[in-house]
Amino acid sequence: MAGEARAQGLLTLGVEEEYLLVDAVEPRAVEAVDEVFGHLGSDIRDSVQHEYMRSQIETASPPQLDLGGLHDAMRRLRSGLATAAEAAGARLVAVGAAPASGPHTRTVDLDRYHRMRERFGDLSPGAGLNGMHVHVSVPDPETGVQVLNHLRPWLPILQAAAANSPLFAGHDTGYASWRSMLWERWPTVGPAPYLESHEHYETLVADLQASGAMLDEGMLYWYARLSANYPTVEIRMGDVCPSLDDTILLAALARALVGTILRDVNAGKPAPNVPHPLLMAAHWRAAHDGLEGLNIDMATREPRPAWKLMRQLFDCVRPELERHGDLETATVLMGRLRAQGTGAARQRALLSQRGSIADVVDWLARTTADTR
Repeated sequence: MAGEARAQGLLTLGVEEEYLLVDAVEPRAVEAVDEVFGHLGSDIRDSVQHEYMRSQIETASPPQLDLGGLHDAMRRLRSGLATAAEAAGARLVAVGAAPASGPHTRTVDLDRYHRMRERFGDLSPGAGLNGMHVHVSVPDPETGVQVLNHLRPWLPILQAAAANSPLFAGHDTGYASWRSMLWERWPTVGPAPYLESHEHYETLVADLQASGAMLDEGMLYWYARLSANYPTVEIRMGDVCPSLDDTILLAALARALVGTILRDVNAGKPAPNVPHPLLMAAHWRAAHDGLEGLNIDMATREPRPAWKLMRQLFDCVRPELERHGDLETATVLMGRLRAQGTGAARQRALLSQRGSIADVVDWLARTTADTR
């Protein structure tokens, strides 16, 4: 069946998620990653890895053709990791940045992370920053570079939909994604430039390494890039989402968007060369407003309600959602997101009702582990 699907030009899909580890009772982050690894089941161990800080942990799903298969894989990973965290005296929380105040945690004891710390200092404050990355297969790097060019105008609205870090160090930051603002302090974070070719891409990577702005290709933190390890485009779309439903929806939309773009590339349609300052403004707006405010319509260059732009994206990729068998699921999950709001909106609503960041963290932990 997989061979038949590939013959039909269907795209594989994989998701990486980074999580925060918090104390079993208090909302503060804890350095529990080594203890959590000690309790991992053999069925998920190969899909779990360290992140930068000792209060973080990361999963990577196997590539999937079927959205249901991705859901099952992510469900096993979240459930297994939450169980291991509980056994280690901690909780697994899908949130972009640490909501509560607490001691700064240390860097994981790996040579690469030590070198990053020595070179870049305290650019990742406190407990670390947690994102979601979607990998979608592309036929070759040259096509992948063209896909990156076409993706640029769409990524701010995906970032807005993923917004899930309004609280940081015990207070409301005024942003839907405070992680995005902290993350931008790294020298290679931002929209990918308009690329002339794969050779141009490789030249920029080499130049950035030579400049000292990154240690290796893994530190190319553009919002979309070619994967250094897989034949995929990696869409680094924003905060890790609190619920598995949100993750699956955004993964489905990302794959459908790449599929839509590939049709345009094959038809010879050029990518719009959106001005870099306008893209930066749209990404700032996504971080500030999430889906609950405004963003910039790249076609008209005018602010519009973010939910209208989200609907526009959905309508644009609908044929590819249908071709991959994802339309029904994506339609249900889109309605659910519209009714409930982003993770940021849900955190703020709960904080308003309860008045306690501890209650918000409790909700995040329950939602992260609820994989029905």
